[in-house]
Amino acid sequence: MIATGVSSFRVALMLKAKGAWGRNVVAGVSDYVQSTRVAWDFLLFEDFRSSITGIDAWSGDGIIADFDDPEFERLFSRSKRPIVAVGGSYERATDYPTGTPYVATDNFALVAAAYDHLVEMGLTHFAFYSQPPAPTNRWAQQREAAFCKICLRDGIDPLLFEGHFNDGLDWDSILRELIDWLAGLPKPIGIIAVTDARARQVLQACIMANIAVPEEVALVGIDDDHLLRMLSRIPISSVRQGTREMGRIAAEMMHRRLIGDRVEQSRVLVPPKGLNALASSRHQPTYDPYIMRARHYIRQFAAQGVKVAQVAAYVGVSRATLDIHFRKAFGWTVHDDMLAFRLERAKQMLSDRTLSFAEIAARSGFTSLPYMYAVFRRELGCTPTEFQATLPAATVIEAA
Repeated sequence: MIATGVSSFRVALMLKAKGAWGRNVVAGVSDYVQSTRVAWDFLLFEDFRSSITGIDAWSGDGIIADFDDPEFERLFSRSKRPIVAVGGSYERATDYPTGTPYVATDNFALVAAAYDHLVEMGLTHFAFYSQPPAPTNRWAQQREAAFCKICLRDGIDPLLFEGHFNDGLDWDSILRELIDWLAGLPKPIGIIAVTDARARQVLQACIMANIAVPEEVALVGIDDDHLLRMLSRIPISSVRQGTREMGRIAAEMMHRRLIGDRVEQSRVLVPPKGLNALASSRHQPTYDPYIMRARHYIRQFAAQGVKVAQVAAYVGVSRATLDIHFRKAFGWTVHDDMLAFRLERAKQMLSDRTLSFAEIAARSGFTSLPYMYAVFRRELGCTPTEFQATLPAATVIEAA
């Protein structure tokens, strides 16, 4: 704790507060302020870019700004107020702003975490779905460069696709181009998407093209965005950024500047906070087309309560035939495979303490709450209540 007496400051947060990244940085700033004897009044623009030209007239004390936006870096680098910048890391030291304390998400470590996970899943081919280069997405270019560097290190040919921005091109065209790219990739393959939003595009293209996820394409995004995960048929694995920690560090730097202390570290790289491994990347090598097709259907619809007979009908064989293939490959039936998927989904949802157990049972595909309890007792040796008690409380601030 820095302050010994109560003090008050006015601080502007020029961040992308509408998305999960900016909201978690804001949450980290709040964490720091609440842990100290300091009162901060915040100026927070929902549409911060429309207010950038008027910030010079504001009479506040300091600014925490997103320097991934080059316009912010240009404007605030000459500001007379204390500035603390947040943004992405760069491979070259010369790309960082000079004279401004800077807190960065470690782009190389984010990509490395996704890559290492896919290697652990047994993949040997890898691709990266990025974004077209633009002044406002330098972080995406750094992640793409990190992927290429990792592949070069391991003697692997980096397979890249940048696609198009969503603006100015219709959604069907985006998906058609993605499908064409996916069709030409070696299989099975692990794909890292530069964000969860881009990962969701890949997933939709795979579903449209009947490419089995994760048997043919194992997919990992970056951001661990809860909202986008809820909108996806198949839960998407994702790397958690240390954005909340970034906000806390940025606030501490700002506090030191406001009270006249020296900021000892002018640049801090914050590593990822782990990887949320879900169904989209849990690759189990299999070359049986019946199993791949069945699991592709199960991943999409098991949570909606589909029956084994519907899975068999989708594959185009009898239930008995499909069970023979599953028993030969894994030693269990189609029903067992679908039940394991529902159990895993329920375990994930139990970390959200805003949901009732009845809601979790329904959303996981169990026919009733008592049945979910019975499965938990049989498979895990505990009740859902007992399992939930072992989970840490969720701390991520989600997108609005």
